[in-house]
Amino acid sequence: MEAPVAKQALDTSNLPFDNGDFYEFEALLSDAERGKLADARDFLDKEVRPIANEYWLKAEFPMELIPKIAELDVMSPMHRQGHSALYAGLLHAEFTRADTSVATFMGVHDGLFTGSIEALASEEQKAEWLPDIYAMKKIGAFGLTEPLGGSDVAGGTRTTAEKQGDTWVLNGAKRWIGNATFSDWVVIYARDVADNQVKGFLVDTSLPGYAASKIENKISLRSVQNADITLTNVEVPEHFKLAGANSFKDVNKVLKVTRLAVAWQAVGQQMAAFEVARKYALTREQFGKPIGANQLIQEQLTQILGNTVASMGMMVRLAQLEDQGIARDEQSALAKAFTTARMRESVALGRSILGGNGIVTDYEMAKIFTDAEAIYSYEGTYEINTLVAGRAITGMAAFV
Repeated sequence: MEAPVAKQALDTSNLPFDNGDFYEFEALLSDAERGKLADARDFLDKEVRPIANEYWLKAEFPMELIPKIAELDVMSPMHRQGHSALYAGLLHAEFTRADTSVATFMGVHDGLFTGSIEALASEEQKAEWLPDIYAMKKIGAFGLTEPLGGSDVAGGTRTTAEKQGDTWVLNGAKRWIGNATFSDWVVIYARDVADNQVKGFLVDTSLPGYAASKIENKISLRSVQNADITLTNVEVPEHFKLAGANSFKDVNKVLKVTRLAVAWQAVGQQMAAFEVARKYALTREQFGKPIGANQLIQEQLTQILGNTVASMGMMVRLAQLEDQGIARDEQSALAKAFTTARMRESVALGRSILGGNGIVTDYEMAKIFTDAEAIYSYEGTYEINTLVAGRAITGMAAFV
């Protein structure tokens, strides 16, 4: 009797578009930007992705990555390094593809926090603070959302700031503040009791009256150290009041840009879902063949890819508008709403392709699936961003 012929492993090494860039948008970058993006991708694949599940399960942040990311030198790619908005977006998508928690850490420190300093601090303040921030010697957080204020925080900020001589006294509470359990500084936005306007302050987290407690039992972004912050008569010297942060319109200068970053996260999350689902479909066998040979699986993979490409195409055009200085708030809002909706569908399809293994973190997809829920909600919920776009379309506001 003849011995059975051994099956040859399917060679997937020459298959293109493993990361979902099916229309090769990355080719729009300069040679220097493509090189830097490739270096970042290599770092993320070697240093971040292998440990992401472990830290996610422990609900701990991999602090040992901070000096390594600092050495990678990717802080403030547009403002400090002069790169394009497209490079900055694709870089953030790559961080998300590797691990959404680490990408969110960067989105808070390099986006919301650093962006507040870059946009709203005086030149003197920038010269004093930014070197340590860029070098990641000082880690920052961004305190806007409150326990009773999320989407309506613009007109309902409850945290107060009272000027007393050369000092501001802050009282109140903030919630969902990423990095706040270990950050050195946090930008706190508070309502000035004198004029009822929202102002910004750089707060040293070692000051008396400042306290941060970790939010436990999350099912999404478990490695991100979100915190509840309480401020009890925290005294902040006048020099640490951000010179250009004098109303919520000023805060919106920061949020407009960071909303784009979260939309890029939705792209990165879909890239991750496509990569994991595709690899699984090519290697998992049922009924004597890889499940990727089945029509329904190919349809699902194509749908994920289509969602990814559509989201990426929207973001590429928006990045071009941002580089030209003509991107509008409602365009950012539509992008955040659209890309996160497509992301939700994509990660659900990816989880379905993995079947039962899709709910086990060993296979990555379970983490990708649940992390998407946080992206769907933060930096403006799907509903609020939809209504911002709707207001631009109709000229009528559906919310105050």
